[in-house]
Amino acid sequence: MATITPNLLLTAALSPLVGAVVAGLGGKLVGRRGAHRITILGVLVSFLASAIVLKLVTVDGARFNATIYEWMVVGGLKMEIGFLVDGLTAMMMAVVSFVSLMVHIYTIGYMEDDDGYQRFFAYISLFTFSMLMLVMSNNFLQLFFGWEAVGLVSYLLIGFWFKRPSAIFANLKAFLVNRVGDFGFILGIGLIATYAGTLSYAEAFARGGELAKVAFPGTDWMLITVICICLFIGAMGKSAQFPLHVWLPDSMEGPTPISALIHAATMVTAGIFMVARMSPLFELSDTALSVVMVIGAITALFMGFLGIIQNDIKRVVAYSTLSQLGYMTVALGVSAYSVAVFHLMTHAFFKALLFLAAGSVIIGMHHDQDIRNMGGLAKYMRITWITSLVGSLALIGTPFFSGFYSKDSIIEAVHASQLPGAGFALFAVTAGVFVTAFYSFRMYFLVFHGPERFHNKPFPGPHDHHDEHHGEGSHYPHESPWVVTLPLVLLAIPSVVIGAMTIGPMLHGEFFKDSIVVDAARHAAMKTLGEHFHGAVAMALHAFGTLVFWLAAAGVAAAWWMYLKQPSIPAAIAGTFSPIVRILENKYYMDWINENLIAPAARALGRGLWKGGDQGLIDGVAINGSAAAVGGFARVVRLVQTGHLYWYALVMLLGVFGLLTWRIWPSLGPALQSLLAAR
Repeated sequence: MATITPNLLLTAALSPLVGAVVAGLGGKLVGRRGAHRITILGVLVSFLASAIVLKLVTVDGARFNATIYEWMVVGGLKMEIGFLVDGLTAMMMAVVSFVSLMVHIYTIGYMEDDDGYQRFFAYISLFTFSMLMLVMSNNFLQLFFGWEAVGLVSYLLIGFWFKRPSAIFANLKAFLVNRVGDFGFILGIGLIATYAGTLSYAEAFARGGELAKVAFPGTDWMLITVICICLFIGAMGKSAQFPLHVWLPDSMEGPTPISALIHAATMVTAGIFMVARMSPLFELSDTALSVVMVIGAITALFMGFLGIIQNDIKRVVAYSTLSQLGYMTVALGVSAYSVAVFHLMTHAFFKALLFLAAGSVIIGMHHDQDIRNMGGLAKYMRITWITSLVGSLALIGTPFFSGFYSKDSIIEAVHASQLPGAGFALFAVTAGVFVTAFYSFRMYFLVFHGPERFHNKPFPGPHDHHDEHHGEGSHYPHESPWVVTLPLVLLAIPSVVIGAMTIGPMLHGEFFKDSIVVDAARHAAMKTLGEHFHGAVAMALHAFGTLVFWLAAAGVAAAWWMYLKQPSIPAAIAGTFSPIVRILENKYYMDWINENLIAPAARALGRGLWKGGDQGLIDGVAINGSAAAVGGFARVVRLVQTGHLYWYALVMLLGVFGLLTWRIWPSLGPALQSLLAAR
């Protein structure tokens, strides 16, 4: 039987790191061409190694769970670097490395004139390494390392054009919001280390039953519920769930390739992967699962609404990412972990496709990102047009496309759930189908069809900061070079076929048999899905008669009618419902709340802790106070240190007298009392 070797896993994980180091530190010795060649080679080697691992796992049934390096042992707590490879890990490795490879190739054309060309390749290769270390870990220490490394590199990439104030604001915002989530995440890990006495996944999961019987000190909450909610708060930050979603739209300040990498296969999927990996713990707390489900439902529906009023092509796709992450989170909440991860995989392909297609449009439009200045691009950008259509059809869940199989499975799983909040979640994910179809094809029709508005732009000016550094060229749009269009074609293929190919083994087979744990007796969503599944073709054909399909069709039809046939309707609706539009334009005022309420309160709290706690208590009492006490005592003691022999002799005599008196007083006392009584 074939086995997975540590060297194979190290090759998959470390090849992008080697490329990043060489490209980043090589300078002129490596050069621009050398930078993209070495990083692409590193990611290609990683992808090939990941493909071999996937084959060994799926075909040969191979598994790997071992320590690679023991860092230290503190008490009985082992801190190690190790790999866990099963179906979940193998799938994530293949998806991350493939999408990253496409982004690397695409970047050659997209960033060709940028001064930070080498730096960008070093960053995205380092990003890939960080994500691989996260998904391959077999313990919480390595998970946290990958978690934080992904956050750090995303900070560098979002603020890649660091001379722009908007980019610096965006990367600081992403970094700070993620620190909020990471605080909860490390608390969850700390509770596991404290009560389970281990950082190993396997050992922690084995003690899950014991943790489920313990109450959190001082409360009526069960410890396992507190642990799971803390871990999920970390996922809320990384996977941009309400209300910690505010950083993700602003991450569009980074170049388009990194938008694709962040939104499709790396950072935002880390939280979904983590909760799926922690399924043995989450299955022990219905309260935590309900929290996960409701938060996901809010994100899925209300972030979709924001996509309707966006005019920046990248931000429309960004809000669709938020909504789809909400769908994945809802699936996690109803214990359909495999469905959530399945949607993660299909979404990675068509979302990377949509982002890279948006970048191709931006190149063709000579830096303009406003969809209101486009129109009629289909005849100028044939490859970008058809691949964008494929991505849009997959996103809205069109039968036979990959997104259909995963999205429809999520809705069916929610329908089968009996957890508190399932009714609201079902409404949210069902209504979200219409919303997704509407904003997706609003963008598609405005960009590729209708009148050619780029001749006399109705909204002239710098649209979203001149995202490119390419020459102006012709006034007319043009198709992008092959290094841009080739990744579009290669991503379009799995966007069509990967769902039908993998739904059987991933959802109803044994692909995740030892990766994901579900208590079927209490959470029957997956069991219900299995009973109604009769093959990929039958599932797609049956969909044409369902409410979900007709809601998607209605969304496409409404977008076609309102933006191609009767373009005056949107303005009329906006005027009629101006208060609602204002709320959407201000993104539910979440940024205003954060900047004007939460941030000042946090600053006031920080200042109070600094002045009162640090300066007052620690510096003033603990440090300066103890020093002053020692000094005062020394000044008193110094008074008796005169330097005169007679004084020291007197003190010695008084001391001897005191000692003698103290020694004979117990026996002398009763005699004195008797004498006094006689008198």
